[in-house]
Amino acid sequence: MSSRLFDLTGRTALITGSSRGLGRAMAEGLAASGAAIVLNGVDAGRLAEAAAELRRIGYTVHEACFNVTDEEAVLAAFARLDESGVAVDILVNNAGIQHRQPILDLATEDWRRVIETNLTSAFVIGREAARRMVTRGHGKVINIGSLMSNLGRATVAPYTVAKGGIKMLTKAMAAEWGELGIQANAIGPGYMLTEMNKALIDNPTFNAWVVGRTPQRRWGTPDELVGTAVFLASKASDYVNGQIIYVDGGMSAVL
Repeated sequence: MSSRLFDLTGRTALITGSSRGLGRAMAEGLAASGAAIVLNGVDAGRLAEAAAELRRIGYTVHEACFNVTDEEAVLAAFARLDESGVAVDILVNNAGIQHRQPILDLATEDWRRVIETNLTSAFVIGREAARRMVTRGHGKVINIGSLMSNLGRATVAPYTVAKGGIKMLTKAMAAEWGELGIQANAIGPGYMLTEMNKALIDNPTFNAWVVGRTPQRRWGTPDELVGTAVFLASKASDYVNGQIIYVDGGMSAVL
C-alpha cells in the first residue's frame, strides 16, 4: 500500500528549468517514480541532450523549449501540449536566476529580471496549468522556494523578495484551488551543489560558513530534493496543502 502512495504511473509532470541542476534531478526522480515528464529550458540544444539522455534510460520525455518570462511563449507551449494530448497533472515551478548586488547599487532592470523569472513566471505557468487541472478535478503544483523564502541575506534582495513571494503565492494557490482538487505546496532548498552556486562553493570563506552553519556539516545535493518532490507530487500528499518544506540539512532550524 505504501509504495502505491508514491507511484506516479499515468501522471505527467512539467518541470521548468529542467535541462540541468535541481530541475533535472527532480525531473529524473519523478520519471523514476513512473511519471511522464515535460522538460523545459531556453537552450534548445541542451534541452534536447537532456531529453535524449533520459529517454535512453527508458523514460517518457516531452520537450517544451520556452522562456518562462515570455507569457506568449508560455501560452503557446501549453497550446502545443494540448494539441499533442499531453495533460500536465504535476507542475514543478523550478526555473530561477540569481543576481548578487547591494541594494544601493541595484538597477531596477535587474530587480525586475529576477522577480519576473523567479516569481511572476510561477504565477503565469501555475495559472495555465491549474486551468487545465481544474477540468480534470486533480493536480499538484510544487513551487521551488528557498531558505530565503523566510530569511534574508545581504546582496540578494530581489531573489529574497521573489522567494518570499513564492511562499505566499503557494498559500494563495492552496486557498483558491484546494476545493477544486489541486494541492499547491513548495520546497525550500538549502545551499545546494549546483552550477548557480559555483562562485559560493569555490569561495573558501563562504563554503566554511555553509558547512559550519548547517547541522549536517555539508552542502546538499540536487538528488536530495527528489524524495520531497515525489511526495508532493503523489497521492501521499493529498491532504498537504499550502506548505513549504525546507530541505536544508537543518539550517533553518538552528541559530
